[in-house]
Amino acid sequence: MTEPRIVPFRPDHAPAWSALNTAWLLEGGFEIEAKDRKVIDDPKGAILDPGGHIFMVERDGQVLGCCALMAMDDGGYEVAKMTVTPEARGLGLSRRLLETCEATARAAGAPRLYLETSSTLTVAGHLYRSYGFVALPPRPTPYARADVFMEKRL
Repeated sequence: MTEPRIVPFRPDHAPAWSALNTAWLLEGGFEIEAKDRKVIDDPKGAILDPGGHIFMVERDGQVLGCCALMAMDDGGYEVAKMTVTPEARGLGLSRRLLETCEATARAAGAPRLYLETSSTLTVAGHLYRSYGFVALPPRPTPYARADVFMEKRL
């Protein structure tokens, strides 16, 4: 078995992107909301074309995880749709995805990384805090599940 690699999104990743994101939303007990549907169904139009990035984790031809960087109006990036398959959890892949996101954002001169999550996703919250994200006050969001808002200044 080879080491997992993080690679940029390719069109042939679209089915895995959709399956991974649908799975974590349902696993978390969340509804698939309108904004979810938009980015899951049209990653090119919703994320890549407006200046964002998507990273996929691959090992031996299998996709194990994904994460998006969505361009924000202030020049920062929103970290979104990060997930790793249940069988690949505990391998440090989410941290590696965050490292890739941060390196990409820094290379683009972004001032910050931003994210929205749910307080019910305790493992994710711990990862974000351990990676240097700090809490922000609540703000308007298109996601009913989002009740935690965080940023990491770059």
